[in-house]
Formats: sequence, C-alpha cells, structure tokens
Amino acid sequence: MSTEENKVTSATEWEDIPAEKFQIIGTDDFSGDIIARPKVGYWADAWRRFRENKIALVALIILVLMVIMVIFGPAISGYNFEQMDTSAINQTPNAQHWFGTDSLGRDLFARVWQAGRVSLAIGIVGAVVASVVGSIYGGIASYFGGIVDDIMMRIVEVLLSIPYLIIVILISVVTDSKSMGTMMLALTLTGWCGIARLVRGQMLQLKSQEYVLAANALGVSPFKTIMRHMIPNTIGIIIVAITFDIPGYIFSEAFLSYIGLGIQPPDTSWGALASAAQQNFMFYPYQLFFPSIMIALTMLSFTLLGDGLRDALDPKLRK
Repeated sequence: MSTEENKVTSATEWEDIPAEKFQIIGTDDFSGDIIARPKVGYWADAWRRFRENKIALVALIILVLMVIMVIFGPAISGYNFEQMDTSAINQTPNAQHWFGTDSLGRDLFARVWQAGRVSLAIGIVGAVVASVVGSIYGGIASYFGGIVDDIMMRIVEVLLSIPYLIIVILISVVTDSKSMGTMMLALTLTGWCGIARLVRGQMLQLKSQEYVLAANALGVSPFKTIMRHMIPNTIGIIIVAITFDIPGYIFSEAFLSYIGLGIQPPDTSWGALASAAQQNFMFYPYQLFFPSIMIALTMLSFTLLGDGLRDALDPKLRK
C-alpha cells in the first residue's frame, strides 16, 4: 500500500472517532506550579523539630509546672511563708504541712515556692539582662572591628579574670545590702562578658553578608544595622545562651545564699533554705531535700531545654 493510501486510511479512522472521546487536559489549571510541600517558616520549622525532641519537651513542661507552682504555690498551702507556729516545730510531711515545717514552725511548702520566686527571678532576669548587654556590646565590637574591637575585647578579658565572689563581697560591703537587687547587680556585672564574646564571633561572620553591605551602602547608621540586621540573625544563639545561663545564675545565687552572702531573712531562696536546713540535716533531712531537689530539677530542666533549642534553632538541621 502506498504512502498516500496510508494517509487516507488514517484520516478516515480519525473521522470515525466521536469528538466527545477527546479531552484536552493540562491547560485549564496550573498544576505544574503547585508546590508539593507547603512553605514552612524558620520559627514554625524550629517548633516542629523541638516537639520531636521528647526530652526537651518534658523539660519545658516541668518548667511550666514549676513556674505555675511558684506563682500559686504559697497561696495553695493556706499558710504565710513567714507565719510561725511554735506548736508545729520540725514536723515531718503530713496532711496539714505537705513538706513539713522548719525549726520555727513555718510551713515548708509555702516557703519552698516563695523561695522559688526569688531564685527563678534572679536566674531569668539576670540571664536576660546579661544577654541584652552582651549582645549589644559584642555587636558593636564586631561591627567596627580594628582598634575598637581590640580595646573592647581586652576589657572583657579583664572582667572575666575577676572572680564573681570577690565582686559580690565588694558590692555587699559598698552598698551595705544583701537584697535581691544587690545580688542581681553582682551577678550581672560581669555575667554579660561570655555572651558578648559569643555574639561577637557570630557577627564577625555576618558582617560580610550581602544585606549588611547593602545597608552600609545605603547609609544606614551602624546602630540600626546592628539592631535590625545583625542581632536578629543571632537571636537563635542568644536564646540558647539564655537557657544555659539561667541554671548558672540559679546555682550562683544558691551558693552565695548557702554561704551567707545571698538573700537574707525575712526573704528566702532555695539556697537560703538549704543553708538553714543543713544544720539539722542529720535529724530532719526532709528540710534539705525539698529545696535541693527544686534546685537540681530546675537546673536539669533548663539544661535539657537548652539542648533541645540548640538543635531546633540550628539552620543547618533544617530539612
């Protein structure tokens, strides 16, 4: 059969097929432009990865419950943390006093949670203040560089070489006070130096990025460049540093209160409770157990939370 006859036969076959059998597809929609996976932002992806870390999630739940108890715990007991009852001295935990009483008949349940307010406040506020000061200081040093960076970093190294215990003693002597404000001042006076060095190292890498160079070319002031571009891009590192610094401040406060340089009566903290209880530890160990377990549990939870946040906020682990 010739080529012309084949063409005529094929045309005849196509004419015999009804038009409704044909359906044009692929031109009425934009299926090719549909993204298979929805766009996920940085913080949403970080929260997703944080939730997958069960240990860090449990630590967060423990800290939330502890904060709730610190706020409402003293009221739940029905006793004032300063209320003394000479008929209930050194009682073991019972239905009336869930954590027992101390040598003055004060309810330990109310005192433990009241002390938690002071310890957590010092830890959280101290870490936040130190991180803010350290971030700004480190950002300025890394942005200007050169002689400015050298001078600022030498100042940091000098401050880091001074033991904080000496600073606490000097401030206590100068101010003649051992209040919560004095404690915070003493702990944060040099506590920002570590985060300053951390932020400086990170910002030295960001300094050469395109958006920073563009801001400089547009005449944006150095302060705005640091605050709007450089510090926000190190916020993940700063958050992780805060969660690791809080246990350090809590332990420092507990240690200073334990040796008598911290919070003084009538105020109290977990360290002050432990210091008062260690004298009667052989006879009434529960008085030392409860503040000690709170210190250990809080420090462990913040440390595990910091580990989880470090993994969740690391952009290299994004999928």
